[in-house]
Amino acid sequence: MVIPVWDCTLGTLVACLDTTLRRIGGAPTYVLTDNAKTVTVEHIAGIPVRHPQMVAAGRHYGCQVVSCVPYDPESKGGAEATVRIAKADLVPTDANLLAAYDTFAELTDACLTWCDAVNLRRHRATGQIPASRLDIERTIPHVLPVEPLALALGEERLVGSDRTISFNSVRYSPPPGYTGARVWCRVVGEELSITARTTSGDLSEIWRHLLSTRVFRRSSTSTTPSIGPRAGRWLKEAGPAGAVRIRAKMARAVELATVLGNDKVDQALGLAATAGRFADEDLLSILGHIAGSRPAGEVVRADEAHSVQHGTIGWQALGQ
Repeated sequence: MVIPVWDCTLGTLVACLDTTLRRIGGAPTYVLTDNAKTVTVEHIAGIPVRHPQMVAAGRHYGCQVVSCVPYDPESKGGAEATVRIAKADLVPTDANLLAAYDTFAELTDACLTWCDAVNLRRHRATGQIPASRLDIERTIPHVLPVEPLALALGEERLVGSDRTISFNSVRYSPPPGYTGARVWCRVVGEELSITARTTSGDLSEIWRHLLSTRVFRRSSTSTTPSIGPRAGRWLKEAGPAGAVRIRAKMARAVELATVLGNDKVDQALGLAATAGRFADEDLLSILGHIAGSRPAGEVVRADEAHSVQHGTIGWQALGQ
C-alpha cells in the first residue's frame, strides 16, 4: 500500500489508515508504525506514550497501534523498506528516468498502478502472489466500522446544492462532483483541509483552502478583532494558554456582538482574558453575569492559591 499525502498530520495518518484497512478488507490485530510524534508523544523509561487520539483510532478500528523497535531490522527495517522501494519506483530521479508529475492526482494514480503491479507479482521469498494470499487472509481480520474516525479527521460537513460548505462562518468550495456528499474539515497550519471518500471508496484529501474569517480585519500593519480592544487581549491570552477552537470562539463572539452590542461583548472578553477563562461556554456565562447588572467584583485566576474546589472537611466524619 502506497498513498501519497501532503503532510504527516494526525488527520492525514488516520485517513491513510482508514483507506488501507478498507482496501485490505478488515482490521488486523495490530498495525506497526514508525516512532512519529503523531503516534508516540514521548518515551518515559523506555516506554512509548501513545498519542491519545491514536489510541482512540485503534479502538475505533479494532486494532492495536504499536511502534517499531529502534535499530530492529524486522520491525523498523520493514517499515522503512516499504518507503525506500516505493520512492525508487515512483519518485522521479536520474536513475529511473521518470517524468515529473504535472498534478498530485497523477502521482496518486501512479501509486495505485504501482500497488496493483507489485501485489499481482509473485513474491520472491514466499513464492506466492500477495493479492491471492490476501484473499485467504481476509477471513481473519476484524470487521471494520462503517464510518471513519471523525475525531481525527475533523468536523463533518455536508456539501450544499451551491457546492460549498460552511466552516467557522466562512464558505469554502470543494472540487466538482461532491454536491450532497459528506466531507470532513480540519485546520492544518494556515490552511483548511477537506477530506472525503473518492469514487474508488478511499478516504482522501480532496482540496485545500487558505483559511479566511470574518472575525479579523486584515491590514498591512496589524491584525485585530473587529469587536474592540479587549477582544485583542483575549486573543493574545488565549493562544499561549493553549485554548482550542479559537477561531470558532471568536466567530461566536462576533455573532453575539451583532445581537448584544460590541461594548458588552468586548467587556466580557476582557474579563475572560483576565480570569483565564477560554472554555466554550465561558463567554456566555460572563455575558449572563453582566446582563444581570451584577458587579464584576475581583477577578481571580484559578491557581494553587485560589481554587473553587471544595475542601475535605466534609469527609472527616466518614466511617465514624
